[in-house]
Amino acid sequence: MFIIGSQAANPFSLSPLSPACNSSVTESFAKTIHGLKAGHLTDRVIQRSKRMILDTLGAGFLGTSTEVFHKASQYSKIYSSNISSTVWGRPDIRLPPTYAAFVNGVAIHSMDFDDTWHPATHPSGAVLPVLTALAEALPRSPKFSGLDLLLAFNVGIEVQGQLLHFAKEANDIPKRFHPPSVVGTLGSAAAASKFLGLSLTKCQEALAIAVSHAGAPMANAATQTKPLHIGNAAKHGIEAAFLAMLGLQGNKQILDLEAGLGAFYANYSPKVLPNLHFYSWLLDQQDVAFKRFPAHLSTHWVADAAASVRKHLVAEKTLLPIDHIKRIVLRIPNVQYVNRPSPDSEHEARHSFQYVACAMLLDGGITVPSFHECQINRPQVRELLNKVELEYPPDNLPSFNTLYCEISVTLKDGATFTDRSDTFYGHWRKPLSQEDLEEKFRANASRMLSCDTVESLIKIVKNLEDLEDCSVLTTLLKGPTPPEVASDSLACNNSITQSLLRLTNI
Repeated sequence: MFIIGSQAANPFSLSPLSPACNSSVTESFAKTIHGLKAGHLTDRVIQRSKRMILDTLGAGFLGTSTEVFHKASQYSKIYSSNISSTVWGRPDIRLPPTYAAFVNGVAIHSMDFDDTWHPATHPSGAVLPVLTALAEALPRSPKFSGLDLLLAFNVGIEVQGQLLHFAKEANDIPKRFHPPSVVGTLGSAAAASKFLGLSLTKCQEALAIAVSHAGAPMANAATQTKPLHIGNAAKHGIEAAFLAMLGLQGNKQILDLEAGLGAFYANYSPKVLPNLHFYSWLLDQQDVAFKRFPAHLSTHWVADAAASVRKHLVAEKTLLPIDHIKRIVLRIPNVQYVNRPSPDSEHEARHSFQYVACAMLLDGGITVPSFHECQINRPQVRELLNKVELEYPPDNLPSFNTLYCEISVTLKDGATFTDRSDTFYGHWRKPLSQEDLEEKFRANASRMLSCDTVESLIKIVKNLEDLEDCSVLTTLLKGPTPPEVASDSLACNNSITQSLLRLTNI
């Protein structure tokens, strides 16, 4: 038998890329999903994942006020089922579990306010809605516990992280596929499989099915469609697990193949996962970043540097001297989908180095309302945007682990002020304090929930591993009836405003 050419030359090769061993990569993932137990969770993993859960819930509650959430929920209402789950903060909307997960996933990413990991992805938004939907909808005795939820959540996060380590391309800010739409779909399927107690074989089938649901192009970044990537990842993960339960089969080597998951990545090099006896969680080694304002993570370096430069330009309680500014230079990595010199929508502004720099210089802080169209289209903002130039230093690589931002503002009198941010507050190297994380949650969730409910959720998540019945959590996620919200909202307004301003000006 003669073999013409090589495997590397054939992008459609059905030969495994992993080294020869007794277990395939796909099988090793199924064994890990099926075999990980609560006893494998370390204290650090539990604490970090509870922070991720609280932050994700807050982003989801805030996201229910957006136009894209409204469109997604209106569409989802055409589906019905004899079992249903809660749409967070909206007691008037109940949907089949797959569509509740979809809508809540859309809400989480609708403002780009959710967590970010390295290698680059938004890990939590594709997983948490799956688990809250299943915990509420499916009968079980004994009930799902908080520890059950934590274990399944971390299995979903771990699968995403392990897959991202199979390609060097994944270390950089993405250019082709939005990572949550790829690894998030598999993480969602893994979390659902764990939560539902699927057999090892069916865990393997769920992964294969999920790969055929995966993938969304970066061309839809900065549009209303991008939040659908997270919603679809959550929805398709549940579907993959349900279909596997019903006996649907796929390629049992889907993660081993260049024509499998390797289709999404150049230089794909999968590896068998370590033995469970010696298992070490990626979240133990690599924390996530939490955002202080709702925009692409790379813009947080820009905001940090701009805030520092602003101190040289503006005296206390005075306005930025726009007329005196000749030029603004941003030295950033070359990330084209965040290069938007004249954003026309809130989604484009969230993905604009230029807008975030100008908003920070002009206002001295960035909050949720900073991305309203009336703010984006201010004449002062447009005047500043016309003065911004971008430079791409060769050492400033497009990785959330290494990038920096340097900003120089040159005045018409020739004076130039320069500052640089290597790490912003909220990055994994400089994590938000628990106090500030909770303040962010209060500011986000209080827009939809009563203050009492907000405080109860903080307490429950803080002690999630001790929660005996997840229905206590899912009941709170429904939110109070509209009159209750209205009566409580006045008391919350001042604290919300103060929390937002304090957090974004740290």
